Amino acid sequence: MSNHFTGLSLGPPLGDQRLDLCDLYAFQSPADPTRTVIILNANPTADALHPDAIYRLAIDNDGDLLNDLSFSFVFSTPINGEQTFDLFVAKGEDARSVEAVGEKVISNGKVSFTATPNVIKSGNYTVAAGARSDAFFFDFDGIKNLYDTSGGRNFTALRHGGKAPWSGVDSNTEANVFSMALELPTSELGAKPFVRIWGRCSVRRDGKLLHVDRAGHPSVSSFFNTDETKEEYNASEPVNDYKRWLELFIHLMGHTGDYTREEAIAAINEQSLLPDMLSFNPSLPAAYPNGRSFADDVINARLAFLSKGDIPPDGLSPHTDTLSVFPYLGPPHAKKS
Repeated sequence: MSNHFTGLSLGPPLGDQRLDLCDLYAFQSPADPTRTVIILNANPTADALHPDAIYRLAIDNDGDLLNDLSFSFVFSTPINGEQTFDLFVAKGEDARSVEAVGEKVISNGKVSFTATPNVIKSGNYTVAAGARSDAFFFDFDGIKNLYDTSGGRNFTALRHGGKAPWSGVDSNTEANVFSMALELPTSELGAKPFVRIWGRCSVRRDGKLLHVDRAGHPSVSSFFNTDETKEEYNASEPVNDYKRWLELFIHLMGHTGDYTREEAIAAINEQSLLPDMLSFNPSLPAAYPNGRSFADDVINARLAFLSKGDIPPDGLSPHTDTLSVFPYLGPPHAKKS
């Protein structure tokens, strides 16, 4: 759910939760160190995904910020609470197509909305799609306090003796999410020594394919965008990120952390925040900003970055219902009536 509080007021893309990309994870398989796990989560209601959408995991392995490998999930129209999906794998030039192209490695795979995932093996790939427990942990009330200027709390207040904003309550302990989990041989990533990974959601409307959401670094889109920039940002490509969005990032960081222009550029470059793609060197342990594991407190990392270290940690702990076996996210919580 780390992509749900952009500007604290924006709703999901096109007002449709099914199109909302939440989190992107990349880490080594705990069961087999020669394999990598990539997970793209969407739709915080954990219901069926959009049948006119393409949900894509894309990987750049040669540094040109263009897709060299892509995995496109396409979902059927739900019938009587059931849904299936096809998975396409594209490589090289085909991976840069906006359509779901390449080899169809899964056809009519069953989506799971129960505690038991439907784990599908196809060649070297292990895949599952469906409702799971959300691993993202955050103090939403505390985050809102950072924006509560009427109460004297904002990104700069702590620098002048203000109180820490945290409530100490994890807002996400019973949340679910729709998860698309993929495990593949690490060698297929083609890391030299790292890759850049990002997610995209596109939906067909009036005969046109609209790019409506994207996922890369956790909570970057959430905190760096405004009501005016979010739609353009979601529709843009990583290859254009540095040129298009650098000035926006510098401006924001000047307000949130009193960064000089030179300091902001250095910090952005040090964390490879632009382009907004998750970097992962699979030869090193996964811990954000090298990939992302379920244990990473990415809100602490982002707010410390924005405030230049002024905002203290929130004190929250990772969720305990994650699994050591595929698909790694725990069973979905029962929905409240």
